[in-house]
Amino acid sequence: MRVDTNGGGGPPVTAESLLDAAVLAFLRAEFDIVRPLLHRLRSEFGAPGADPAAVRYDVLLGALAARAGNWPEAVRRCPDAPYGAETGVVHALAVSALRELAREGRHEDAGVAAIVIVLWAYLLEDEDLGGFRALLQERRGAPVSDELWEQAIGQLRGRVAELLRAHDARAGRDALAAWHTAWEAECQIGAVFLADVPTDAGPHALVSVEEAARQLAHHGRGDDLLAAYATRHPAVGRWSEEAPEHRACAPFLRRALVDRGRDRVRAGAWGEALADLGTAVRLGHPLGAEERADVLRAGKNVGRSRTGRDNAPLARIEGLEQALALLPEDELLAGELTAELVRQGERTAATDPRASRDWYARALAVTPGHPAALAGLDAQLRADLEKALQGTYTGDGIPADQVRGLLSRHPGHGPARRWLENHYTEHAVTAAVAGRSDEARGAVLALLRHQDPAGAYDGELVDDRLAALLVAAARRTDTGTPLAGPEDGAALERRVASEVAAARQRGVLLARRAALERRAALLSTAAAIPGPGRGDVARMADGALLHLALHLQADAAWTDLIDLFLGGRIPTGADPALARAVRGAYLCRARAREQAGDTEGARHDRACADGVRAGTPARAPLYRRERRTPRPSSDSGQDTLW
Repeated sequence: MRVDTNGGGGPPVTAESLLDAAVLAFLRAEFDIVRPLLHRLRSEFGAPGADPAAVRYDVLLGALAARAGNWPEAVRRCPDAPYGAETGVVHALAVSALRELAREGRHEDAGVAAIVIVLWAYLLEDEDLGGFRALLQERRGAPVSDELWEQAIGQLRGRVAELLRAHDARAGRDALAAWHTAWEAECQIGAVFLADVPTDAGPHALVSVEEAARQLAHHGRGDDLLAAYATRHPAVGRWSEEAPEHRACAPFLRRALVDRGRDRVRAGAWGEALADLGTAVRLGHPLGAEERADVLRAGKNVGRSRTGRDNAPLARIEGLEQALALLPEDELLAGELTAELVRQGERTAATDPRASRDWYARALAVTPGHPAALAGLDAQLRADLEKALQGTYTGDGIPADQVRGLLSRHPGHGPARRWLENHYTEHAVTAAVAGRSDEARGAVLALLRHQDPAGAYDGELVDDRLAALLVAAARRTDTGTPLAGPEDGAALERRVASEVAAARQRGVLLARRAALERRAALLSTAAAIPGPGRGDVARMADGALLHLALHLQADAAWTDLIDLFLGGRIPTGADPALARAVRGAYLCRARAREQAGDTEGARHDRACADGVRAGTPARAPLYRRERRTPRPSSDSGQDTLW
């Protein structure tokens, strides 16, 4: 082959003529002159920058690079689509890539699979836009019949698919990231583009997950799609159309799920079928008539054996719940589910009462007011009430509204009435001591109406009853000393000191102190309730406070006793015994501070002791108030229930 380079009488040399000559030389296998022609083209005219010349130029350079084994350069030169390039050059590059793909371990880092997918999909296109059939006929020297043409295309596509599957299997790629999926997508819709794809890119750079999901769903590979997607997103219960991470693939997932769900119905895999159809609905699929019939069929049979024996109650319940979620208006499903839940509650009543209650409650959520479920819950509640009244109940707490419901169905049930009385009483006492007066009065009013619904109750009656409840709670507090008014004299101090010593010896000092603190709090709260006839209560409150103060004094808890005074619990001008106890606490703490070298703190405490002697109002210390960690209380903690 010769090209006139002397500027003689031949046609003028142009970029196009040089490119044509280089292509023709390549097709004639005159490779030794292809590169000189391309070199002259670049030096005189520059590399082509516009299609179709740029495509022809890049494909030719890619083919040369492939012949030399320079696959990174071949991948870089391969265009998005080879339209405009000579079919012979495209075919040469495609054949070289296919051969390289068949060599293990050589193509993974060079993107050869991408070249194979793009070029062979182009050459084997159904409409034969690249003229591959004509090229074959020219090289054969004879026409290619339609039958032979279809057979050849099928064999070539199968060969490419086989090689890609083998590489996917070795690399452990799932269907969404497989070269084979990218190949199918390119053959069907031309989805693959090589622009800006790095030479070591995998299939994800050629076909998006969304495009791969579409390809798998539309071509009968729904199971592969679901398996790959579930591996990437194992929390199948959270697949939904609203979730941003699932929105793109939702149309293809729900199609695959519906197909698999209906197949599972036909195979008798009822639970799995319901799970698939339920997930499809969450992904936005509306159930059609046939699919609704499948749901009903699966719900009827889920958890049941073919012989009617060895049924699986839990599987049946789960399946019926799935079916009812899909068809919430279906009364048959609701009835079946309720019956199964009640039966499960009955099975576990003796061995696991808590679980039994849960089963009955779930049955009532499906069918409110169901008699058998209510009866089962009532039986459980009666047993709990009996234990609570006997002091042997160890559960998480009995809800008051459930007890009220039991009484509405069985008004004469005595344990329920007594439990509610205790509940209202403890609620009232706890709220009053905590300073929640309105809440405490509301609890007392509920107690009165519970005892006599037809009665009339004014505010004075409610306050009187609340004070009485507080005094009664104080009487039940185990302090070892009966309620009385304030006592005086050294004999009382000696008696309390003896009690403290005995309690310390028995290891119950903290419990005794907590009981004294609670009794003092209960009585002071009762004494503060407005109304006539509180004088006796006030005297009992003073006596309880004195007993507590002397207990602290005997226990050498000087700062705690002073805190009672500073907090206003011991008012100025109180009982002389209380004043002596406070004054003694200041003096004892002053000695302790002086021994520790805190002369200013000791001076301050002595000044406060003189103030107590003179009747000076209580005031906070000017400095160095000690912080004490509160001692544990022996309170039962019942107030935490409300």
